Amino acid sequence: MTIKPSVRPARPWFSAGPTAKRPGYSLAGLPQNLLGRGIRAPEVVARFAEALTLTRRLLEVPGDFQMLYVPGSQTGAIEAALWGMLGEHPVQVVAFENFGKQWETAVKDRLKLEPEVLSAGWGDLPDLTRVDPKKDLVFPWNGTTAGVRVPNADFISADREGIVICDATSAAFGMPLDWAKVDVVGFSFQKALGGEAGIGVLCLSPRAVDRLDSYTPDRPLPKVLKLTDDKGRFDRALATGVVVNTMSVLTIEDWIDAVEWGLSVGGLAELHRRTDANFAVLEAWVERTPWIEFLANRPETRSTTSVCLKIVDPRVAGLDEAGRYAFVMRMKALLEAQGAAFDVESYRKAPAGLRLWCGPTVETADVEAVTPWLDWAFETAVAELDA
Repeated sequence: MTIKPSVRPARPWFSAGPTAKRPGYSLAGLPQNLLGRGIRAPEVVARFAEALTLTRRLLEVPGDFQMLYVPGSQTGAIEAALWGMLGEHPVQVVAFENFGKQWETAVKDRLKLEPEVLSAGWGDLPDLTRVDPKKDLVFPWNGTTAGVRVPNADFISADREGIVICDATSAAFGMPLDWAKVDVVGFSFQKALGGEAGIGVLCLSPRAVDRLDSYTPDRPLPKVLKLTDDKGRFDRALATGVVVNTMSVLTIEDWIDAVEWGLSVGGLAELHRRTDANFAVLEAWVERTPWIEFLANRPETRSTTSVCLKIVDPRVAGLDEAGRYAFVMRMKALLEAQGAAFDVESYRKAPAGLRLWCGPTVETADVEAVTPWLDWAFETAVAELDA
């Protein structure tokens, strides 16, 4: 009979999006004085601009980058960059997990371009030495659905001719970004700092702004994805807190709360330290636990935020895909019924396994507390298989 652990995580939220709120969060603590005001009211625009200023400070975005909001969360941010910038140069897309594959589909099927796709299976990175500095590049820094990340940006040339569009939604705030090697960085509120969903952010280098100023795509652009003004140049107003369409003021206040917390605890270095400490606990557990392994095959490519794991015990690994998925969902049900961990199942299109978010809003003590519960849920579910 498996012994049930006696200590539960105080904050059992390990979802990879939206992620856990910051420690001590209270919805009642958010300012409400601007709720119900028009999105063009000067006070509202100023508040949106303040959120960008604080985000720049915390994320350490270079001063010559422009920052703006985009509807549709991270998907909207990257789609806006793809639709508004690609087509002038040949394109490469790095696709090693679900979202990289989505960008491949967007470039190929919706933009009707013919990208060179650098692909790899779940758990691996493609051969990044094939990245061509003469071509535009689209890549995820960290694969949320595969738990695989690029270890650095050495594969990107400092003297590149193309622009580099980086999906950084599960990397931003949780791991270092090499700003000199990227031209467009997109992320959403809902990942590393536990903000609410629906709003994306784009950070544009001078090279990216030059592309918007000088290149007009041979395609109609939906209003919500348009980054240029009526003269066909980058719409500078977007970098001042003006938004394309109505966005939630409450969501912005929630985001400001998260960013101010990040600044108050020590800034970006402390957020990285917290993430690394969380990952180290989970890594040590994986190393001593025979039934589980990382989905990422190489240690240097293992995500420290979106940690994806595979069950290697032969009693489970020997099941067909449907059986493995059912087993994982049984573990999920056991954990959630006990209030020990929520949303730890793998992404729906990924190989059946576990995924735990270890970003900076998660407390290390809660990662330590959840591992005995993972063992308990596994052993309980296996016993049911054997019954």
